[in-house]
Amino acid sequence: MKKPYRADQVGSLLRPKELTDAYKAHEAGTISYEALAEIADRHILAALEMQRSIGLDVLSDGEYRRGGWTGDFTHRVEGYSRGAPPVTLGWHRDLGAPQGDQSSNRPNTSIISAKLKATSRYTAHESQFLAKHAGGPYKITMPAASYLVARSYKPGVTDKVYANRAEVLRDVSSIIRAEIQALIDEGVPYIQLDNPHYPDYLMKGIQDQWRAFGIDPEQALREDIAADNACFEGLDLSNTTIGMHFCRGNGGANGWHSEGGYDPIAEQAFGGLKVDRLLLEYDSDRAGGFEPLRFVPKSTIVVLGLVTTKVGEIESQDTLLKRIDEASKYLPMENLALSPQCGFASVLLGNALSVDDEKRKLELVVSTARKAWN
Repeated sequence: MKKPYRADQVGSLLRPKELTDAYKAHEAGTISYEALAEIADRHILAALEMQRSIGLDVLSDGEYRRGGWTGDFTHRVEGYSRGAPPVTLGWHRDLGAPQGDQSSNRPNTSIISAKLKATSRYTAHESQFLAKHAGGPYKITMPAASYLVARSYKPGVTDKVYANRAEVLRDVSSIIRAEIQALIDEGVPYIQLDNPHYPDYLMKGIQDQWRAFGIDPEQALREDIAADNACFEGLDLSNTTIGMHFCRGNGGANGWHSEGGYDPIAEQAFGGLKVDRLLLEYDSDRAGGFEPLRFVPKSTIVVLGLVTTKVGEIESQDTLLKRIDEASKYLPMENLALSPQCGFASVLLGNALSVDDEKRKLELVVSTARKAWN
């Protein structure tokens, strides 16, 4: 088994106001990309120092070079146009009422409308800076192939250039695989693929939308798992950890869109993914119980996302330790680790908690991990 990284994190951190203002200024054309990058550099160095001081086992640049967690993929790959999303997501907020369909309120979603072709690398500027400045193990994150296709494959548009959904998945996987190979060549120790859209298959409303398009959710799940595995299949991963983070929605202002236990997808997804780590959200009752962990191979570590990033209230360490113990009834302790359930700022806005709350939650992850795996 590879290095266990018992105190993990998902990646994004709350962006300082200077950085969010710089993104808005760059979008408005009032500052250059170089000026934006210089501001990001300074804040990434500060974020790295904060993480080292806390004692996290793996570091992140906070995704400060991105306006959103998906990064530059759709900007560095030809074949996208703008349009309404293919499926409607019912967004909610923690401690609040349903917020309706955020996705359909964003008409400028990237839709696949032509054959996909990478024009350049899309994480090189991130990995090179971290290699120089992290001073310890670090991760590079990128969207999973299944996510990119689920959110960008639109019947009536995409199927005019691709024969079927599986063919699109093959092209996306090939592009991501080339990026992963480049990161391996650069010596990146930890690569995390984010938000395979498998949790969508827990939601009957979204399943019904796929069926209305003529897409069978069960077949789509099989295709998605195969495509996500193809992103690193055959690569030399002896010095590289591959993680997969299952997200249930983290769209800013404490948003979420998926609920239900992992049971319907666990045997296929947990048992079928050929990854080193599964980062699973378990911060609320929406995720169900730990019973599905019985399908996880003994060669895989499950990172329990028990600490929420959606509200500032700090969890009880005793409760976290009890939940880790409960999970160990289905998967041995040596196959478990701990992290927040998601990033703190998947989008530019970030979740509604303070920088101090963020730091205290990361400190809690570290101190709890040290007690659980001493």
